[in-house]
Amino acid sequence: MHPIVRVAKEAVEAYVREGRVIQPPRDLPPEVCHRAGVFVSIKKGGKLRGCIGTIEPLTDSVPTEVIRNAIAAATEDHRFPPVTEQELGELQYSVDVLCRPEPVSSLEELDARRYGVIVQKGLRRGLLLPDLEGVESPQEQLYIAKLKAGIPPEDEDVQVFRFEVRRFH
Repeated sequence: MHPIVRVAKEAVEAYVREGRVIQPPRDLPPEVCHRAGVFVSIKKGGKLRGCIGTIEPLTDSVPTEVIRNAIAAATEDHRFPPVTEQELGELQYSVDVLCRPEPVSSLEELDARRYGVIVQKGLRRGLLLPDLEGVESPQEQLYIAKLKAGIPPEDEDVQVFRFEVRRFH
């Protein structure tokens, strides 16, 4: 398990068991010691159990962002009930550190395996991470991202951005 994923796991366990927010460790590899948007995904039995993230950093570092988003993925993802102490031993974690998004002007610039997508129209914005099981094409990515943003899927008048991630397990 990568050290930044261990941070996510320890953050969830401390919060669920004790209601305590951990401090980020000081001995993390340099590859995760900067500011960036971060998504933390929690799975149970291979199925999504929670996922929360930030497109742009809201804290001073990736480790702090991971702690914040890991706790939120376990307790605030509206699609699932909060994680219970009994589940902790069954959970798997991954952390996606986002690279800077860049605008795209055509589907040819997208690749569902390599790039995540962000769609935006006015104040509505939806994001879909890259390389997700069951999402095979840029068209599927855009469809799902629009739904997440509350933008009608047939609406073509949206800004589209792509981004890469560093995914840690």
